Amino acid sequence: MEKVYIEGKTFLNIDCRSNPLISGEYENCRFLNCDFSDCNLSDYKFIQSEFSGCNLSLVKLSKTAFRDIKFTDCKMLGLHFENCNEFGLSFSFENCILNHSSFYKRKIKKTMFKNVQLQEVDFTECDLTNSQFDNCNLSNATFDNSIIEKADFRTSYYYSINPEINRIKKAKFSIQGVSGLLNKYDIEIDNMQ
Repeated sequence: MEKVYIEGKTFLNIDCRSNPLISGEYENCRFLNCDFSDCNLSDYKFIQSEFSGCNLSLVKLSKTAFRDIKFTDCKMLGLHFENCNEFGLSFSFENCILNHSSFYKRKIKKTMFKNVQLQEVDFTECDLTNSQFDNCNLSNATFDNSIIEKADFRTSYYYSINPEINRIKKAKFSIQGVSGLLNKYDIEIDNMQ
């Protein structure tokens, strides 16, 4: 089956489970309030496109290309970004729910996560250099042999990052969040003056 090339189109309120998106390359497209949940987007290419108000939960992403993609107000539970095409992989997330997703071994430097739920997300061996975590819930997120150098966690919360097994040089944390760097020591930190 030949793949299509679509540029500059807006897709509104599409339910891809009953009306599947044609396999191909989508450039400068907008997907508004679309439901992709449980769909297979393997081998699709999305370039300089935007997903807003979409449900992408449990989407299959084998060799899917995301290049300069903006996700806003999206539900994205259980996504395996480690299966995506690595070439040019870049995106930003704002007001999204990414719980139970995985970025295992992905190089996603300078990624913006703003007001994002990142509970139980796997960042193992992920390169997050210069990434921004602005007001994100990182409860039970896994950082193991991750590179978070120059990343900004100052307004995020509930993270637990072991400085001994992650590269954290010049990463930014708030004084309130420092306890998230000391969890492995099982110590009590009191806020009394």
